[in-house]
Formats: sequence, C-alpha cells, structure tokens
Amino acid sequence: MARFSKSSFFGSDIGIDLGTANSLVYVRGKGIILNEPSVVAVNDKTGQIVAVGKDAKIMLGKTPPHIRTVRPLSHGVISDFEVTEELLTYLISKAQGSRTRLFGPRVVIGVPTGVTNVQSRAVRDAARNAGAREVFILEEPVAGAIGAKLPVHEPVGTMVLDIGAGTTDIAVVALSGAVAAKSSQVAGDRFNENIVDFVRSEFKLGIGERTAEEVKIAIGAVVPLPETLSRGVRGRDLATGLPREVILIDAHIREALAPSLDALMEAMKEVIERTPPELLADILERGVTVFGGGALLRGLPQLLSKMLGVPVRVAPDPLTAVVRGTGSATEDPETYGDFFLDEEETILQT
Repeated sequence: MARFSKSSFFGSDIGIDLGTANSLVYVRGKGIILNEPSVVAVNDKTGQIVAVGKDAKIMLGKTPPHIRTVRPLSHGVISDFEVTEELLTYLISKAQGSRTRLFGPRVVIGVPTGVTNVQSRAVRDAARNAGAREVFILEEPVAGAIGAKLPVHEPVGTMVLDIGAGTTDIAVVALSGAVAAKSSQVAGDRFNENIVDFVRSEFKLGIGERTAEEVKIAIGAVVPLPETLSRGVRGRDLATGLPREVILIDAHIREALAPSLDALMEAMKEVIERTPPELLADILERGVTVFGGGALLRGLPQLLSKMLGVPVRVAPDPLTAVVRGTGSATEDPETYGDFFLDEEETILQT
C-alpha cells in the first residue's frame, strides 16, 4: 500500500464514486457537489455526445434509432471505455467549475472488490484521459466503511455490505485493509430483472427495467409489513399486445426478490467462512453495516440479522457512504493513504 503526504493533495482534488447507476463527486473542502446518473447519450451519425447525466437519463427509451443512451459501466466496471471517459470528463469539469486550472485534479475513485488489474487500469486511464493529474484507487467496501466512520484502523473486525446497482461488495475490514472480501452481481439491477421476470410470469405483462426500479423503490420489501403497500403498473399485455395495468403489492416484490436474496446470503456466508476466527467474535458483537442503494429495501436489516444471527444496521445516508469515504481520503491522505491500491497491485480476488 502506498503512503501519500497531505501536501500531495490540493483544494481542487476530488473523490468519485463511479457507480453503475449513479456517479457522485466529492470536492475537497466543499463536500458532495454532484450526484448524476451514469448515463451518456451518443449520436451514432456524428459520433457526438448529446447529453450526460440527468439530461441523458431523461432520454432513456425515448430516442430515435441514431441516438443511443448508454450506461458505460456494467457491474461496476468499464464496459465502454470511450463513453466512460466522456462521463468522467463531464464530472471532473463540472466539479472544477469555470475556473481554468494549470494542473488537473488528483482523483480518488472507488472500484468494486475483485476487479482485475486490467479493469483497474482502465479506470485509471479513463480518468487521466478525462483530465486527472493523478488517480488513486480505493476499494468500494473500504471506502464505504471509511465514509460510515467505522473503526477501519483498529485491530477489530468490521463487516460491511455495499449493495449497489451493478455489484454487491462484501468485506471484513481490519487494520487498514480487507481481510476477506467477495463481489457479487446480485445487486440492484438484478433485483429489477427479478421484478420484470415475475410480472411477466405471473401477470403475462411486459414492463421495462425503469418501471421495475420505480416499483422496487415505491413498495419493495423483503419482510412482511404491518400495512400492505400497493402500486399500479402499466405495461404491454403479452397475449394481446395492448396496454394493460395491474396492481402489485409488497408481497409480490418479496416473492420476486427471494431467489436473489438467497444468493446474496450465500455470498455473505462465504466471506464469513473465510474470516479468521479471532475476527468473527468482533462481527458477532459489532454486526454488519449496510450501505448503497440496496440498503434502502424495507426490512433488509431485519432479514439479514435473522439469517446471520448478528446485529445489522444501515449506515447513515447509505447512498453517499462510498463517495464520503473517497472524500475523506482526499481530505486526510496521511490517515487513509494506506488504503490506496498501488498501480500494479493485484486486487483481492474471489
């Protein structure tokens, strides 16, 4: 792990949570200033970028054939290098504002646990091409643990669960590093797919993933609730091809998500099995901290606590935990420099 002195960073330096669904930016000395969808609209006729972020997301499913709306990150890693570069250019430029700077900012970017060296290098290259002077890489579960103000430097085991859109990262952190970790593709996008498949199977209705996400947010729950939640959903009748509406309730979402939640539980058990016994006692006492968008699923802490037999809590402001962690690394690199991954360091594989 590399160490960086406080003098290595300057006021304009930024931390980025480069997510599959949303990208957040933290500017040193200012805090979180951007939260934009990780979407870019491209004109295939001219090769020009039409829109980025919120403006591009509005266009999803509504563009003519020659305009593509692209999510350039898949499962937390770059799937379209050039478009990711455009997204980072937009984020860095907007973070710096209108002032012209002689040098680009130094950037701390969160990446999922288990990415390959090639994938990590792609993130570095894209950020440098987008104007960053130097790029430091921080694993997302570690960044989230820092952002949640967990005792990451102490010789105690801290277990974290970061449920994003493309990936879920599970890690046990102690003494400035991940002792055991695993990345899973069972995350927010998979939950959306589960809902699409359930509505198709049970109601013979075709809906899109954007509608599924809206339903998940509105009535999604993984345990029975005191009061039933319901939501009307419109889609295409698979038999007639005509528009039709059905009413979904929280029990439907619970049934739809059950297979993915079982898979997620197995992944967590794998990490626990690989954790040294000395740290398991800490986890039994301190429990698990959950962050990321998936942490907002109703009843998730109760379900995890029942299945794992340990306390489970949701971090304060779970959607921003990772970017706050990257921001803390820019604010105090002497404290968190040990967490940065070296240029050629092999990231923990699973």
